[in-house]
Amino acid sequence: MRADRASGSRTRRSGYSVLPTVRSAQSPSRCASAPLPCRARPVDRPIDTRLQSTISAVVRAAEPAGRDCSLAPAADGGFIAYQGAAFDAVAIGASAGGVTALQAVIGALPARFPAAVLVVQHLDPRHKSLLADLLDRHAQMAVKEAVNGERIEPGTVYIAPPDTHLLVANGHISLTSSELVHFTRPSVDLLFESVAAAYRDRAIGVILTGSGLDGATGIRAIKEQGGTTIVQDPADALHPSMPSNAYATGCVDFKLRLDDVGPAIVRLVLESWTTPAEDA
Repeated sequence: MRADRASGSRTRRSGYSVLPTVRSAQSPSRCASAPLPCRARPVDRPIDTRLQSTISAVVRAAEPAGRDCSLAPAADGGFIAYQGAAFDAVAIGASAGGVTALQAVIGALPARFPAAVLVVQHLDPRHKSLLADLLDRHAQMAVKEAVNGERIEPGTVYIAPPDTHLLVANGHISLTSSELVHFTRPSVDLLFESVAAAYRDRAIGVILTGSGLDGATGIRAIKEQGGTTIVQDPADALHPSMPSNAYATGCVDFKLRLDDVGPAIVRLVLESWTTPAEDA
């Protein structure tokens, strides 16, 4: 797997290959050498201040959502809880070309994945979305369109409905029809900012192929809270501007080819897990 702007290494666990990383100074508990600083200002303009009340109302009561994952051993020798999963939430943003990219990434995640996955894909607001059904055909995890107020559970992929912002608060889904961000609704930035506030250093943010600026501010928010950030290599993306703008913030830990994004997420989330065979 090719990872740009990365140095250092992770301890080898669960039979996975070593995954190089760079951590920012905001996350000293998992900081490697050569910290990667974020720029003083993101490449994207800040979210309109009129939206701050929306974000604040949703995340005000949110606390870090640490979870003691305790899955029973899988019959086929799959993963069992060791010291809890390293991350509780994976937020993914995509736009043009994103359906195929999402199929590849989500299809790489195992059925017993111990984190929740939250997805914003820019969609045509005039039509009912079939995205959850399309992704479900390629996924081992449960995939569903998000419902306002439902509890966020590990092992489930939540898709933002068309023309609706997806946020998280206090372990639950929050849907809102507040104003457009970067001319679109749902917004990757709003999702990522709420995930950063709720999960802090236990969040992963991923930007895939897409056009525009959406996601750059959100990547910065996740990184500043100590989370881990991934972008699809713009050279590998069908539409490179979204991952390029996110990468240009200086707040990205991994720049990976699409085929490597899913396996990297698995390694990161399962870094503190082990298998029955290795415990024997």
